[in-house]
Amino acid sequence: MTTLQSPPLGALAFYSDFDDFETWKRALQAQLPDLKIVHASAIENPKEISYALVWKPPARFFDRMENLRLIVNLGAGVDSLVKRDDLPAGIPITRITDPQMARMMAGYVLFSVLRHARDIPFFEQAQRLGKWAYKHPRSPDEITVSVLGLGQLGSKAAYELQRQGFRVLGWSRSPAQIENVECHAGMQALDSVIGQADILVLMLPHTPQTANLLNRERLEKMRPGASFVNVARGSLVDQAALVDLLKSGHIGGATLDVFEREPLPAEDPLWGMPNVLITPHLASVAIPSSSATQIAANIRSVSAGKPPDNLIDPSRGY
Repeated sequence: MTTLQSPPLGALAFYSDFDDFETWKRALQAQLPDLKIVHASAIENPKEISYALVWKPPARFFDRMENLRLIVNLGAGVDSLVKRDDLPAGIPITRITDPQMARMMAGYVLFSVLRHARDIPFFEQAQRLGKWAYKHPRSPDEITVSVLGLGQLGSKAAYELQRQGFRVLGWSRSPAQIENVECHAGMQALDSVIGQADILVLMLPHTPQTANLLNRERLEKMRPGASFVNVARGSLVDQAALVDLLKSGHIGGATLDVFEREPLPAEDPLWGMPNVLITPHLASVAIPSSSATQIAANIRSVSAGKPPDNLIDPSRGY
């Protein structure tokens, strides 16, 4: 009796300036012991690379990987990949859709919204001044939170926000349905959703259609004193206009995890603004222990000649 042997897996190349290679290697080899995993800096023969697990790889990274079969993006946003000119034609690109990432993102958004809804920046400023300053809390049902972007991460965040009692509006390019969330779709509805928000949360992917979507004109449609939370991409926002509107008070405060340039330059005026909270693009990150199962399943599929899950469409950007 002949035993069918699984095809050899080949090698996986890893690249990220932000993630720990050894942690990812251990997590993946627990799932695929026969998979050779090499850091990009240690690749000796690019022709042996069958898979790439990457986050913002440098220019020409994929050159000479002529046997590449799968690219896995280390995160949810794939804009840094689809804009490249060195991607091998026809190679599938997948993104990580780990439920832990959605929970992490929803937790960050919930923290940010609650911080603005409960006027915590006001009390932080009072503490710095040594003042016992009182501000009466608002009821959550008196506060409208608008979430722009209702993909896997945005829909989870919107659902968690409505559970806290906020009036939640959602906006997406195509119609969506989320329990107890007032969902809107299409460009004709965007300005109204922005204008109704006491707190505006940006969760859209970067695509040619969303680049600079929140330009000065749209930012000015926000209610005077409304707060802004950006966990999407800095390229979706006119950052100079945002700074101006934060200075004038038209936008009362902001929580920003993403920026036009990252790292945010030391001379950027956002650093010194008392009504801005800055975090270094960490609202949601891929977790090796939970994401490795999904990545391994896709590697097995591709190795067996089957299509992987969570494919992205480069023409759409997500």
